[in-house]
Amino acid sequence: MLDTYTAMRGILVAPLEQRSALLEQMLRPVAGMYRYFPGEVDLVAMHRMGSGFPLDRDEELCREAAEALHDADAWGRIGRALDDALAVQLAATPGIAVPDITVLVVLGDPGDAHFMGPNLGMTANGGVSGYLFLNFWPYPENLVRLEATAVHELNHNLRYSSAVVWNPATVTVGEQVVSEGLADAFARQLYGDELGYTRIGVPHLHDDAVFAKVVSGLQVTGMQNFAAWVHGDATAARFGATPVGLPTGAGYAVGNRLVDAYLAATGLTAADALLAEAAEVIRVATT
Repeated sequence: MLDTYTAMRGILVAPLEQRSALLEQMLRPVAGMYRYFPGEVDLVAMHRMGSGFPLDRDEELCREAAEALHDADAWGRIGRALDDALAVQLAATPGIAVPDITVLVVLGDPGDAHFMGPNLGMTANGGVSGYLFLNFWPYPENLVRLEATAVHELNHNLRYSSAVVWNPATVTVGEQVVSEGLADAFARQLYGDELGYTRIGVPHLHDDAVFAKVVSGLQVTGMQNFAAWVHGDATAARFGATPVGLPTGAGYAVGNRLVDAYLAATGLTAADALLAEAAEVIRVATT
């Protein structure tokens, strides 16, 4: 667990001209998260693109939000949750590879309308082996889900550190949709349905039209095409991708339905199914 609370407090009170360098210093331990990017990555630019807290505005608001995360014991709770979740996962799959994991908790950007609105003040990434990125705005609904959010990303990290290979050029929408369903199922196994579902997917869990639309795209390949199918049209538009007619969180909702059907048919727990092949999950769930 990186002590980003102390680092962010320092950045938010530093002279403006010093903030970029201080932020780069804070982010340097997770530079490996971008190891598949071509060339040298500008960590400060990636922070901005990822809806990280701003350096040149909203300082007081961000300082208050950082204190809210600290008062909620975000760093301690996330660390304990990851330890507990790993123990559960290793009991179910003792042979998996477990990397050394660096956890970056950052404050989001209150001026980013997409982050604060459609994304409900939370983004995260656990897909690169050895790194968890957790970006929060301290809405009460996010604070109560800190543990569930962290173990969702841990599930991704362990899946893609073991036998499941993620090739950005050939991976299918189905793989990410299933992986989101598995990660939510793992969070629900540990924390229950009320906290374990990723919030953006909940409104569409029972929408059959959304289900049918996402299922029609499960064979789409290439990570650059995933935004609309998994996160929805608003996110696709945000990053210059092509909308396909889906609401925010559609892929999460469908992933949960597919995985729940698979677990019900096989009698497995989410932890048991960590390395389940996406194609098999889809086959069992749709036949």
